[in-house]
Amino acid sequence: MKRIVVLGSTGSIGTQTVDVVRQHSDELEIVGLAVNTRVGDMLAQARAHNVRNLAVGDERLADQAIASEVREQAGARGVWGFGMDAVVDLVRLPEADVVVNALVGAAGLRASYETLRAGKVLALANKESLVVGGDLIMPLAARVDAQRRAAGTAPAVGPAGALMPIDSEHGAIYQCLLGESEREVSRLWVTASGGPFRGRKRADLGGITPAQALKHPTWNMGAKISIDSSTLMNKGLEVIEAHHLFNMPYDKISVVVQPQSAIHSMVEFTDGSVKAHLGTTDMRIPIQFALSYPQRWEAPVEPLDFTKLGSLEFAPADTDTFRCLELARHAGGVGGTLPCVMNAANEVAVAAFLAEQGSYLGIAECVEAVIDAHEREGVQKVESLEQLQALDAWARETARKSVR
Repeated sequence: MKRIVVLGSTGSIGTQTVDVVRQHSDELEIVGLAVNTRVGDMLAQARAHNVRNLAVGDERLADQAIASEVREQAGARGVWGFGMDAVVDLVRLPEADVVVNALVGAAGLRASYETLRAGKVLALANKESLVVGGDLIMPLAARVDAQRRAAGTAPAVGPAGALMPIDSEHGAIYQCLLGESEREVSRLWVTASGGPFRGRKRADLGGITPAQALKHPTWNMGAKISIDSSTLMNKGLEVIEAHHLFNMPYDKISVVVQPQSAIHSMVEFTDGSVKAHLGTTDMRIPIQFALSYPQRWEAPVEPLDFTKLGSLEFAPADTDTFRCLELARHAGGVGGTLPCVMNAANEVAVAAFLAEQGSYLGIAECVEAVIDAHEREGVQKVESLEQLQALDAWARETARKSVR
């Protein structure tokens, strides 16, 4: 039995994780739940799964009536609290084996860091943990891998599994690499659907509204990730993640548009062979593999029917129109603290667009302005969470002045 803490349990990834647990209750048990504001939904999950350890990120809710329901659900044996400290405290629960980090944005970095510091398995859906803090997270993951091998809790063959990616793209690459030597990998292919504006040019995007940008053609995701997918920033973040996760130089990571979203990513080898990971467009598949590794359990969804799939299309990403992809690749290539400020600027610009306070094309313009400002001041080597938090705050303030 694997005992799981789910951070961000009421979001898209979180609710699907809870569903995977429900379908495999003989293998999985939830021991902790955390949300930012949707306390009522979290309480419904806690009651359904008898969870006593609860945390709410928004401290302001501690003074509201629903706080008493959180306390009542926790009871005498549970841990409960409000604020990010309470959320992070859940990852240290002695009974927890795996932490699913489905928090949105840079706030998830601290939770990932403390999960690995506590020696737990990190099932990671929070892109920013690696984009912002990959230089801190990956050495910790290597240390936990070594501890798992020494303790005999790692699989007999394959990766030790301290850090399991939940992104469909990285989960696909992870599986394609099983049993392979990294020395024989010549390229990672990260696939993109192309988003709702595939085929359009920059001149067509001037008046795009949030409602239009949120209509993803194949995936059902949260608002922020949906906007990132439409701008291709999501692919830029995934390229940076892949660099850290798989120790791959940026010139060996390519993005290809695959509109059907049937191929979740591919690995090309030195002999010209290519492994592609195909599957239904349902995030419960990569979530389940992250929790079941090294085993495979019965599929939580209908398998892909190749007789109905039809054709598979491929196209290069249009980085002239969707400039966020190249901005992210540039930030990743420079490295250091530049991805941190790039990510913070993007979060501010996307939030402004969703609030109809900034334009769609202004997202890339805002990100570029903050990147340029940080490069002028001098990119730093990543040294600590505190350093990244300070630069994140600086980048957000700078970005707010650059929203257009």
